[in-house]
Amino acid sequence: MNDFVYYTPTRVVFGRHSEEKLGALVAAAGAHTVLLHYGSGSVQRTGVLDRAKQSLSEAGIAFVELGGVVPNPRLSLVREGIELARNNKVDFIVALGGGSVIDSAKAIGYGVANEGDVWDFYLRTRKPTACLPIGVILTISASGSEMSSSSVITDDACKDKRSCNTNFSRPVFAIMNPELLYTLPAYQTACGTTDILMHTMERYFTNGPTMELTDSLAEGLMRTVLDAGIIVASDPYNYDARAELMWAGSLSHNGLTGCGGDGGDFVSHNLEHQMSGMFDVAHGAGLAAIWGSWARYVYKDCLDRFVRFARNVMLISDTTLSEEDIALAGICSMEDYFHCIGMPTTMRELGITPTDAQLQEMAHQCAQVNGGSKGSAKRLYEQDFLAIYRMAL
Repeated sequence: MNDFVYYTPTRVVFGRHSEEKLGALVAAAGAHTVLLHYGSGSVQRTGVLDRAKQSLSEAGIAFVELGGVVPNPRLSLVREGIELARNNKVDFIVALGGGSVIDSAKAIGYGVANEGDVWDFYLRTRKPTACLPIGVILTISASGSEMSSSSVITDDACKDKRSCNTNFSRPVFAIMNPELLYTLPAYQTACGTTDILMHTMERYFTNGPTMELTDSLAEGLMRTVLDAGIIVASDPYNYDARAELMWAGSLSHNGLTGCGGDGGDFVSHNLEHQMSGMFDVAHGAGLAAIWGSWARYVYKDCLDRFVRFARNVMLISDTTLSEEDIALAGICSMEDYFHCIGMPTTMRELGITPTDAQLQEMAHQCAQVNGGSKGSAKRLYEQDFLAIYRMAL
């Protein structure tokens, strides 16, 4: 195993009606003026925005609002939020939503707390030295951004999707009420389930050091998500299954399932970032569409991990199979699961058919973003990225 630092400063307030505690949590953080940041409709329809405003008002906290966040959150709205926050002397941001809203809030927090263009941090030409404090009312189980150091933003001017990862942006608190997930569309729930699985799988498939305890935690989390994802697909008002997914989403991306490892693989995420940057597809669906092709491309170089995944997560028990066949059976079983919850396993199923020139552009961009190569299950280069994209088409 590698030495590691596990840092999770986020206070989690979990359970029914927990959003009513927002005002008290913001006041305890010493804030005076809040930017309420959200998407484009659901928080109004469910009433959570009104409850958030009421809670802040009762605590004597002033606030301004900025809605309009969309999937693959846009740099243009981030810049609007930075200006709004500075003009109103905002000292705290509350993100009401899922990963896109939280990531956008983090970017605004970086922009307010640092001089210069916020996009520099995502291009990695500069590093932020601070971030405005952020709180979250979570409305979808998916990204884990409510406890993570990650923020992913798309420059809508050039369709470039980039990430910035620092501990400055880890939220101060995350309010999680599984009841807020009841009205999510089935497709959005399935995309979130996929993202939760992938955040754990990216850390799991590695040729680097591992810890047995971390592996066992990861396997238990993945099995729980597989089961809960099936339950909520047919019973969206199942509180316990929603709660399992909500908590798993946080633990899958707060560092827990990578302790003692090498940081993980994360090639599938990087391939998907280029794809959703160019075609604006849902992140979870894009991950499902690319993962099987990545897995078949690398599994022979990471055979022990794929065999363990097949046996311990996908529960492949046939003792007559060779190790290679067990690994392939695990990959097929995962793809069958994606189909079962309504996710694609190819780009065509996702609804996009890039030209070969577009595939080459995405592969080149993926290599550029990662300094030429990336991967732990297998080190991959531009020609490998292109081969995986072609397989996934």
